Amino acid sequence: MTGAASLPERLRYIAVEGPIGAGKTSLARKLAEAVGAELMLEDPDTNPFLPLFYDDPERHALATQLFFLFQRTDQVRTLRQTDLFRRVTVADFCFEKDTLFARLTLADDEFELYQKIHAHLAPQAPTPDLVIYLQASPRVLAERVKRRGIAYERGVTDGYLARLAETYSRFFHDYAAAPVLVVNSERLNFVDRAEDFALLLRRITEMRGRREFFNIGG
Repeated sequence: MTGAASLPERLRYIAVEGPIGAGKTSLARKLAEAVGAELMLEDPDTNPFLPLFYDDPERHALATQLFFLFQRTDQVRTLRQTDLFRRVTVADFCFEKDTLFARLTLADDEFELYQKIHAHLAPQAPTPDLVIYLQASPRVLAERVKRRGIAYERGVTDGYLARLAETYSRFFHDYAAAPVLVVNSERLNFVDRAEDFALLLRRITEMRGRREFFNIGG
């Protein structure tokens, strides 16, 4: 990509993460475009169980979760280590987050089955060189979900978003598989404000520790 921004050589695989409404897909698109990277996105629209899950979570949680697990496994299987040396890849998910959703939505016996299946698939997934974890309050997440108006998300409750945000917070508090840049996304608009995106890009390129935080005051 002509005129693309550059990243340190150590960053060949970047995953953008965060709960529903945090802005991970928008940021992944923007970042991939800026640095000339391959873009790897989740495809929730192809999961036939997702609308059913939001209507009846207990009945459809396992099918929804397993569909996503197999889908993400197929996607990350393409990220062989030799490929990562030739190209930069930006994804709007990291493989480990599957367990986060599974623990939140599945009954104990279903989660046990899920874990057995996950254990056979997980070794195929490479570890990101950097995870950008986008945070936002449940109130902000709910506002964003309503504003984007996706039909199957109308069943997403404020309570579910609150539990999801808390689950993400706990997950990344203990996450140590890759360096993490924790970003408070409430007052940042990476898509429409060039200065916000430039600040984030600089923090990514200057990051040296295993865990750093990025926030701007109100």
